[in-house]
Amino acid sequence: MKQNYQKLLDETIARAEKNHEVPTLLLHSCCAPCSSYCLEYLSDYFRITVFYYNPNIYPEEEYRMRAEEQRRLIARLPAKHPISFAEGSYEKERFYETVRGFEEEKEGRERCFRCYELRLREAAGEALRLGADYFTTTLSISPLKNAEKLNEIGERIASECGIAYLNSDFKKRNGYKRSVELSEQYGMYRQYYCGCVFSKRQRDAEIAARAAAEAAEPAVPEAAGLAEAAGKERLQEKRK
Repeated sequence: MKQNYQKLLDETIARAEKNHEVPTLLLHSCCAPCSSYCLEYLSDYFRITVFYYNPNIYPEEEYRMRAEEQRRLIARLPAKHPISFAEGSYEKERFYETVRGFEEEKEGRERCFRCYELRLREAAGEALRLGADYFTTTLSISPLKNAEKLNEIGERIASECGIAYLNSDFKKRNGYKRSVELSEQYGMYRQYYCGCVFSKRQRDAEIAARAAAEAAEPAVPEAAGLAEAAGKERLQEKRK
């Protein structure tokens, strides 16, 4: 039976409110745009530490740009409860070792699942170090990310590490749409690919293929277009 992760999140928040509690949350963030809705929503109920750990991002300049954009958003976003920032290490070789053998897979398959686990394990460790009540990730807000797999991995890591995973599917309730609106509102940099070199190659290839297909479409000669328009006008006159 498919789980309703938004309902589980609602229940967790309702319990905390009933007990007049404001739990602490370690929120792994993949990027500022994806975190925007999550922070706007969750900061009403949690004291949040945003954990930016993304060794998958390529190239390093892109990583630095996204990290800085995350800091900038946190500084500007109004929040009921405090939001702090922690940055993990940029361990790109660790990422490549994690996904070795799955480099040619398309986005959304085993390579991505391994990347999810790498980042969630690091987030769980940071949550334990900080003494947070929960940990979770912004990743489920993307329409391209598998929320069921993310929650499955998060729950497994939680049981191994002894810290609670905050079940969530942030694309629900128009979360992704709201993140786009907030990105525009705050003038945020929105990347065109997920992050790793493999997703960049796939996205670049898709863009090139679409451009080639559009270029191959036969253009309608201007004279033919004018003649067609004139013919339609004559037909309309006859119908009057």
